[in-house]
Amino acid sequence: MRAVGESDTGAVAEQPIEVRDAAGASVVLRRLRVQLKTPTRDGETVLYILTNLPAEVDGVTVAALYRKRWTLESAFQALEAHFRSETDTLAYPKAALFGFCTALVAYNVWAVVQAALRRVHGETKVEQEVSGYYLAEEMHATYRGMMVALPAPEWAMFQTLPLAVLAACLLDWAQHVRLPALRKHRRGPKKPVSNT
Repeated sequence: MRAVGESDTGAVAEQPIEVRDAAGASVVLRRLRVQLKTPTRDGETVLYILTNLPAEVDGVTVAALYRKRWTLESAFQALEAHFRSETDTLAYPKAALFGFCTALVAYNVWAVVQAALRRVHGETKVEQEVSGYYLAEEMHATYRGMMVALPAPEWAMFQTLPLAVLAACLLDWAQHVRLPALRKHRRGPKKPVSNT
């Protein structure tokens, strides 16, 4: 294990390792060790990462990329929880893929709305107080009503708006969002499981 530098989260070291499968085929990987500055929520102080990225991608960069993987995992968790991206009844593969892609589009809209809310109301307030689930439900319900009140041609102008103008509209609308209606409900402590 040799030291390769310091990331935002801690000291990074790496070593080459060889991994063999049951058939005897082997692959050479890099094993990274990140000595964390701050323990994880589970109390871990050391993090190990396996990578097959080429040596040109240094260990500190790999550690930083690994840190960002949580954004992807959070996105997939939101897709499942708020947008029903894995509908069991869609057994036909093309239908399931279409359903998943539709959920991805909805997720992108949801992420843009959250970004506008964070910009107007502050990142900490939105992250700590706004429920992603309630935001998705509000968008779903509001969309249905708005499509009745305002037919599709009324929305055509937003397809061609310059990005800066659309962003200004989103920020203006975000100022009028009633955040208390989207408040997270905190769970109390879990009760111990009784074995009786």
